[in-house]
Amino acid sequence: MNARIFGLAAFAACLAMPAVAAVALSDAAGSYTISPSGSSIRFTIGKAGGGGFDGAFGRFKGTIRIDNGDVGRSKVELTIYPESVGTGQGRIDAFLRSDAVFDAANNPEIQFRSTSVTRTGDTTALVTGRLTARGKTFPEKFTAELGGLKGGTIKFHVTGKVLRSRYGMDVGTPLYSNIVDFDMTLMGRRG
Repeated sequence: MNARIFGLAAFAACLAMPAVAAVALSDAAGSYTISPSGSSIRFTIGKAGGGGFDGAFGRFKGTIRIDNGDVGRSKVELTIYPESVGTGQGRIDAFLRSDAVFDAANNPEIQFRSTSVTRTGDTTALVTGRLTARGKTFPEKFTAELGGLKGGTIKFHVTGKVLRSRYGMDVGTPLYSNIVDFDMTLMGRRG
């Protein structure tokens, strides 16, 4: 569940970044396809007394559209495939894919669709949208920071926190935190 939420957060953050780039909007405006190469969707779940675990999603896809005339009308769509979750520990990976957490067999996609982008600084934005995981949909917010624009490639750093219990993934609480921290790098190619 955390991994799903993290992936969606990453996508949302990607959208926010292009909208608030220090680069002129006319330069960044356009549509971008998120490239798995150069991108990562990572998450962390803490544990009482210290520790916890980190993970990432290996498969995801998405698009970012930056509106030149009105940043608030920019859009981001992100799809994460929970069966691609990886922590480096096979037993934990299998548990995360099971019906106790992501239920990847019955819920093969986690989706984030932006509803608004609000510029918060020269290179930062708040991306608000709807995250759907395990058949449940809730509003979520992610912060995005533009990392660069060069040769038709745009890069964002996206962060956010999601409560996994909202999506029916609260197994292990309170020993494991209900909060999933997402840290994503999203690279998009114009076209």
